Amino acid sequence: MFARLTRLALSLAVLAAPLAAPLAARAAEAPPIQYRERVLENGLRVLSSVDETTPNVTVQVWYGVGSKDDPEGRSGFAHLFEHMMFKTTRNMPSETLDRMTEDVGGFNNASTWDDFTNYYEVVPANHLERLLWAEAERMGSLVVDEAIFASERDVVKEELRQRVLASPYGRLFALMLPKATYQAHPYKRPGIGSIAELDAATIDDVRAFHEAYYRPDNAVLIVVGNFEPAKFDAWVDKYFAGIEKPQAPLKRVTAVEPPRTGPGVYRGYGPNVPLPAVVLTWLGAAADSPDAPALKVLDAILSSGKSSRLYNALVYEQQVAVEVMSTADLPQQPGMIALGAIMSSGESVETGEQALLAQVARLRDAPPSEAELNEAKNELTAAELRERETVDGRAFALGYAWATEGDPAAANENLAALQAVTAADVQRVAQKYLDPQRRMTITYRSEDARPEGEAEAEEAPPAVEAVRYEGDIVTLAPEGEREPPPPVAEAISPTLPKPAETTLANGLRVIVARSSDLPLVSGALIVKAGAWADPEGQAGAMSMTANMLPEGTATRTAPQIAQEIEALGAVLSASAGLESSSVGVTVMSDKVAPAFAILSDVVRNPAFAAEELERQTAQALDALAVAYEDPGQLAAMTAAPVIFAGTPFGHAADGTPASLQKLTPDGLRALHGTYFRPDNAILVLTGDISPEAGFALARQAFGDWQAPSAPLPPQPQVAPQAQRKVVVIDLPGTGQAAVRLAKPAIARGSEAYYPGIVANTVLGGSYSARLNQEIRIKRGLSYGASSSLSARRTTGAFQAQAQTKNESAPEVMDLIAAELDKLGATPAPPEELKARKSVLVGAFGRAMGTAGGLGGVLGELALQGVPLDEIAVYTARVEAVTPDQVRRFAEAHLAPEDAAVIIAGDFSAFEAGLRAREPDLTVIPADQLDLDSATLRAVE
Repeated sequence: MFARLTRLALSLAVLAAPLAAPLAARAAEAPPIQYRERVLENGLRVLSSVDETTPNVTVQVWYGVGSKDDPEGRSGFAHLFEHMMFKTTRNMPSETLDRMTEDVGGFNNASTWDDFTNYYEVVPANHLERLLWAEAERMGSLVVDEAIFASERDVVKEELRQRVLASPYGRLFALMLPKATYQAHPYKRPGIGSIAELDAATIDDVRAFHEAYYRPDNAVLIVVGNFEPAKFDAWVDKYFAGIEKPQAPLKRVTAVEPPRTGPGVYRGYGPNVPLPAVVLTWLGAAADSPDAPALKVLDAILSSGKSSRLYNALVYEQQVAVEVMSTADLPQQPGMIALGAIMSSGESVETGEQALLAQVARLRDAPPSEAELNEAKNELTAAELRERETVDGRAFALGYAWATEGDPAAANENLAALQAVTAADVQRVAQKYLDPQRRMTITYRSEDARPEGEAEAEEAPPAVEAVRYEGDIVTLAPEGEREPPPPVAEAISPTLPKPAETTLANGLRVIVARSSDLPLVSGALIVKAGAWADPEGQAGAMSMTANMLPEGTATRTAPQIAQEIEALGAVLSASAGLESSSVGVTVMSDKVAPAFAILSDVVRNPAFAAEELERQTAQALDALAVAYEDPGQLAAMTAAPVIFAGTPFGHAADGTPASLQKLTPDGLRALHGTYFRPDNAILVLTGDISPEAGFALARQAFGDWQAPSAPLPPQPQVAPQAQRKVVVIDLPGTGQAAVRLAKPAIARGSEAYYPGIVANTVLGGSYSARLNQEIRIKRGLSYGASSSLSARRTTGAFQAQAQTKNESAPEVMDLIAAELDKLGATPAPPEELKARKSVLVGAFGRAMGTAGGLGGVLGELALQGVPLDEIAVYTARVEAVTPDQVRRFAEAHLAPEDAAVIIAGDFSAFEAGLRAREPDLTVIPADQLDLDSATLRAVE
């Protein structure tokens, strides 16, 4: 996974917000991370932090090498090498790390940034010694050979196609933004690389790169979780101290980006760009700059939430943009500041540029208000607090501070530095960095807008001198000569939360579970009605009803709601699915009372103002225009109308371009009045709150909410029939094809539920599951293949999916179907079943480790009518599933013969191969897709 610190603020999502009249909440505080530090003689830095409240531990190794260190002509190299680190070492055959993490209920991953690459695992704490041994293996004896190199290069190409070429704005943010911003510094190169430069790389290049950067004096080992410090220190000495520090000095980037002498313009074009976009960039500061705290606050004032300046001006008031973003990218060496907008339909990039420059001028001309300043500080502090809920989040904070500032203590010091920022500081850095005459304007339009006769510049990889590697080459030791991993220690039993519940006099069910002493509380009000309640021909009505709740009440305007919530550092969200709608808030525990007063107001007293509905509809239509150009989103949106056709689930839950325009304020009020009532709702409170305090809070916020006298409409019984149908959505020019097999599945109350979730996990529920093994690991055809089983109150859905280069779509379809057949024909081997069960159990445990995760688990159980004590028996019921139960479930419910197949991609690239397999297929050009129609095709 590659990362670049370009943050796109998703203003289409329903975020939430702060205190209107600048009655600013006081700045919040986050507890510091307590940690120990030592340095081995070989230069390896070791950070550790004990947390005895968790049964888990995270092991992370951060290396001081990132995309900026890619050799000339080899962009994407650091990221490619990240992939290779998961393969073979002298004593670990390929995929051993997955066996040691996924198969015991943990997970592993990595990411490549401009300045560093980080590798991280979370496992049950009794596996700590084994993971230390494995990380030492990766550091000291990695196998780099041609087969692994070629395989992972293919996977990286698919990642590039999926994340960059198939995404409508992938080229803009991943490729054009850095290229246009920097002239000399290697931050200008894309972290994902290019297919041409990846193809030009050789095995000697890779080996030389590993030798240069993957060494103990260029790394930090970070461990956070439940362990004994003395044992940990001994294990670190045992496994890492013997790794030699190379004699050669570390290579470091010395390039300095020259100051800009004037404004510049970069004009970019791409296929499948539904709305134009514009981004302004300036050269910025480094992470350790004294200006960094003020720049972070400036960034939050610009784009954090719906009360931010960019959202208020461009999205809410002027309605010229559908999304806005800003970032203060503060890497190890001076970075950039960026402001951007994806324009609304019919708006130009010139309009966007002037609107963005107007907000820059505001910041330069006058300091922000005290309310804005405190709101930004609260938002930044609350975000840090949410990150620190988990052991891996705390480890990331320490590692990021080390990688960008050279000192892990900065993770704690920076919080204090944020609180010291003044309004004058914000104006000062705006004047220092955001000079309009030093800006780069990057515009991005559809290829159709390219001036006639202008061709895209073809950039061949620069010619570079061949690297000749002459160092040691590590190979996998013969099986009998491999050093075995350490034994597993005695397991640490988890402490499960104990939910308590009551029902208020008005019928509202209230569930409270204290899950942490970290000062965060998560609350969600769940209404037992979703898209199934959409009136005929009004797909998306319940979704829009939920989305409109934070957009104004009888006493608060939409901007006031946003300002009040965000002043508290809280996050307010609203959404609807097929069976339910929800409104939730996450807030620091000392601010829970005012946050819940706002939550109560938006749930009970929405205004459904006509002008707000018009604004939300316009934004939703523009969001659909973007989604209709993305093959993955397009295939996903088409699934429900195909597999649930003719039922209350058989339409697009978020609406269609036609249905959204039929919605009216009166219609939404009627839906709200019918379904948003206390006797049809569940309130779940989790985090740093006791049952007594939670019940009192519920009575204060919702106790006087009266249920109407009219009876509730009955919930529908949805029983669709699976049927074979192959649908192609033709999206010419897109960078990838999305392949999806889907069919109706079981209800949550089915006796087959546990065999079903185990079967799905064997098939596609993790990296090591069968679909990903066959499609990514063995063949390099996709960045990832997976499956899901969503069991709802009356029915469910099964879906298996992967994205691949267009010409491989028929092959991927065949591979998915073959794995479905195989699962239903032969019982899974006991060892495979044990490993995949561990994936389920581990993920369930980690979900309950955060306030929001626990709230989600309890809310789903309550919604589906499952007793809350299910959390205590979940593990036992998963473990009780037998191989034959999995086989029988797959045979009965996952057979591919009656599955619908949906492929969204460039049909011309795979037409011959698909027609040879499926002559009776339906092909619909993307611009003729109509998800309201039974035929899925617009009537001409």
